[in-house]
Amino acid sequence: MPAVDVAGEFETIRRLFAPLAHPEWGRGLADDVAVVPSRAGFDLVLTKDAIVEGVHFLPTDPLDTVARKLMRVNLSDLAAKGAEPFGYLLACHWSPRCGWPERMTFVDGLRADQKAFGVALLGGDTVATPGPASFSMTLLGWTPKGRTVGRAGARAGDLVFVTGAIGDGWLGLEAVQGKLSIDAERVVALSDHYRSPMPRVEFAVPVREMATASIDVSDGLIADLGHMAEAGRVGIEIELESVPLSAAGQAWFDGRVDGQAALEKLVTGGDDYEIAFTASPRDEAALRREAERRHLRLTRIGRVTAGQGVVARFGGQTVTFDRPGFTHG
Repeated sequence: MPAVDVAGEFETIRRLFAPLAHPEWGRGLADDVAVVPSRAGFDLVLTKDAIVEGVHFLPTDPLDTVARKLMRVNLSDLAAKGAEPFGYLLACHWSPRCGWPERMTFVDGLRADQKAFGVALLGGDTVATPGPASFSMTLLGWTPKGRTVGRAGARAGDLVFVTGAIGDGWLGLEAVQGKLSIDAERVVALSDHYRSPMPRVEFAVPVREMATASIDVSDGLIADLGHMAEAGRVGIEIELESVPLSAAGQAWFDGRVDGQAALEKLVTGGDDYEIAFTASPRDEAALRREAERRHLRLTRIGRVTAGQGVVARFGGQTVTFDRPGFTHG
């Protein structure tokens, strides 16, 4: 029997599921959310993510951190759209390792983040599976009508910004697997980021008010900028030396011999859950004020051009990536 050709994530969406999407509300499945008209003056914004044991979290990870990661990766999608979250639907597929104490621990993580982010459970389902464990969440939020920021919308001349630091997601995975040779305190910080990333919900309003296009950095900075460039039919040029690193990321980077190869790992690794967005140069000062008011790091890393795709440079030379980011099957 001939081998079955399994398409990648984006081809599967484009060829199989996009034709099934609502012509208006589903956005052609070309974005991270659906937008459904709801109460007067507002749009209902929805996003859905799933995480699977052995792919997105380790079999040894405590289930409270698994629950928090599940919620936070969804919150990150809403933040990048400029949306305010209010509730979620949940599906739990419990493996044999998920006994009653483990399930209680999972709920403890949800309870903590419900309080931290002001959301509540609306419904869902739980089932048993021989494994691995997996969990899925549909998160709902509101934006003023017509104000949801999409991947498309960037214009030539816009600037490209990113919140926080890039690379800690990939480094965090290295940390939890015991592969990093940096001081213990920084290993702990990176491990915590991998297990419980911090979505930039506090920056949703400035994004909604000033961004021309936006996306959360989940697949990897280069890949996600590529999604924005494709959706907007524009080019995006960035300088890799401008990409912000955390203190732990900088410590790891400083120990590398090949700076370019090290940066390539950081900008393609994914799991950062920062917001990458484009905005007019006239809004840069206001964006920086809003970031400073929230004690949030904001970095300009490039600009939008009339070309196509992402062009990254290091030391003035164009960098070619074998793999721009993480893709699911």
